[in-house]
Amino acid sequence: MKDTVVFDLDGTLLNTLDDLMDSVNFALGKCGFPSRSYEEVRAFVGNGVRLLVERAVPVGTEKKDADKVFDIFTAHYDKNMENKTRPYDGVHELLAALKARGIKTAIVSNKYDSAVKQLAEKLFGDMIDEAVGESKTVAKKPAPDGVLAALEKLGSNKSDAVYIGDSDVDAETAKNSGLDFIGVTWGFRDRSLLETFPHIAIVDRPEEILPLLI
Repeated sequence: MKDTVVFDLDGTLLNTLDDLMDSVNFALGKCGFPSRSYEEVRAFVGNGVRLLVERAVPVGTEKKDADKVFDIFTAHYDKNMENKTRPYDGVHELLAALKARGIKTAIVSNKYDSAVKQLAEKLFGDMIDEAVGESKTVAKKPAPDGVLAALEKLGSNKSDAVYIGDSDVDAETAKNSGLDFIGVTWGFRDRSLLETFPHIAIVDRPEEILPLLI
């Protein structure tokens, strides 16, 4: 039995894509750049908002101009990250079931730390025990820093924990952290990609997760 579950955030617990796209396109428009489609933004996410912006600006954009887009994006996203973002169907029920069984939970995301904590507190409250995002002291996934920090705060062992996510970055993070990996198919990457990485399961619905832990 696993006593700790570490989740990715975007594409795993929350569908954040509409708010990310709106803030990206707002920033691009302010700087005179063309907007990006839903599918383009979907492909750009997963490695933190800095890389999201770098992928969204036109090829050949100078760093100073990309930095301006990034600053406008983050200012806009800070105020608009909760407009359309919602938990995926079944996520609240899964978290409630984990809590009822005394299973500890954490979020480790490549989103910047303040946004991760804000969304976790607002949308999940006490159903999430620890939330860690990218910061100056926590390297982005697939580095294991965030996962290891969360496990330490929770007093959990690697062998008793599992990492759950929707992307290749998440699978690599689990491997680098020494955790088993469960992939989810409702997020931003396809099942065929997840299947190329070591995993104990790939699931299509949140209710499939709990039986894998007990």
